[in-house]
Amino acid sequence: MELSITQPDDWHLHLRDGDVLKTVVSHSAHHFGRAIVMPNLKPPITTTAAAVAYREAILKSLPVDSDFNPLMTLYLTDTTSPMEIKLARESQVVFGVKLYPAGATTNSQDGVTDLFGKCLPVLQEMVEHNMPLLVHGEVTNPEVDMFDREKVFIETVLRPLVQKFPRLKVVMEHVTTMDAVKFVESCTEGFVAATVTPQHLVLNRNSLFQGGLQPHNYCLPVLKREIHSNILYPFILMLKFSSIAWCLSSGYTLERGMTRPKADFSTISQLETCFSYDFIKRKSRCPHHIWAREALVSAVTSGSKRFFLGTDSAPHDRRRKECSCGCAGIYNAPVALSVYAKVFEKENALDKLEAFTSFNGPDFYGLPRNNSKIKLSKTPWKVPESFSYASGDIIPMFAGEMLDWLPAPL
Repeated sequence: MELSITQPDDWHLHLRDGDVLKTVVSHSAHHFGRAIVMPNLKPPITTTAAAVAYREAILKSLPVDSDFNPLMTLYLTDTTSPMEIKLARESQVVFGVKLYPAGATTNSQDGVTDLFGKCLPVLQEMVEHNMPLLVHGEVTNPEVDMFDREKVFIETVLRPLVQKFPRLKVVMEHVTTMDAVKFVESCTEGFVAATVTPQHLVLNRNSLFQGGLQPHNYCLPVLKREIHSNILYPFILMLKFSSIAWCLSSGYTLERGMTRPKADFSTISQLETCFSYDFIKRKSRCPHHIWAREALVSAVTSGSKRFFLGTDSAPHDRRRKECSCGCAGIYNAPVALSVYAKVFEKENALDKLEAFTSFNGPDFYGLPRNNSKIKLSKTPWKVPESFSYASGDIIPMFAGEMLDWLPAPL
């Protein structure tokens, strides 16, 4: 089997700098026509002049015959000025401003601490210049559980932001939960969209721990449970109460004030059935339950224009991953298209793959779609174990494993 699709773009990419940049940029350039390049370097890219200089460094690191076009971003801080937004738009090389809540992820220590105070004039200027805000959607409050930080961010930051600035273009990057899917779908189309990574489509938090701690599967936002909800998880634990178990096993909803006869479990196996993960997943009608990974798969394969490809490919030296305090980030640039194709194939939605990879992103940003094509062949290939550079090596997603789809230029 072979597919021909318009060349995709990557709307969320980390290229780093120095020797790492020179090593990884060709992997993205081989598959993608353009990419939104993240600004969280040391020091961060906070000015248009710095973005222009960084773009030049990327172009110099590309293979000689590459047409890859890096689309630059600015790193939003509490001191970013409205004038910088005007300069960025006039530069024609900056296409977004990145919001990192301070301390949320790699090199985010200089991020925003007062979005609705110090950053208010900048947000107003962004609306005027139609400059998208690219959001790392997690709160950093240590009292909020790591697995709930996206949900809390939506309710405390993102929803108020969209209400205050309904004409501001916002990309919620690397969404991971049903909460995020529902939020994006509830907003005005063309003003709020989301990118989805390959890792959040195929992995859950078990991938961090199976066979021992797996540092190369650690990213932020962290991989979620298959079941992700503040309500359903304790609800499942309450199954020891036979009346609730009976409701689930009968496919009934739980309604306020509802009473049902007490179930009579004559055998242990009947009770165990009600504790079965697959059974609960199949029978539960609780309106708040969230099947996180599956919600993302459904969103991207639905044909919705609100979701598009953003790998969040984030290379780190092996030593910075395999250490006592490892870095967050999965290096997926070499395998991303193969993984996306597998997801769409599994959902019998290969006819919708091109829109997700190649149309929805440029349409949202108001850019032309690529003219070139690539092919995806159903040809098994083995992912390299690592990629070496001057100071070490980088481990890719699915290192040493076989993948089913092989992308190549036409």
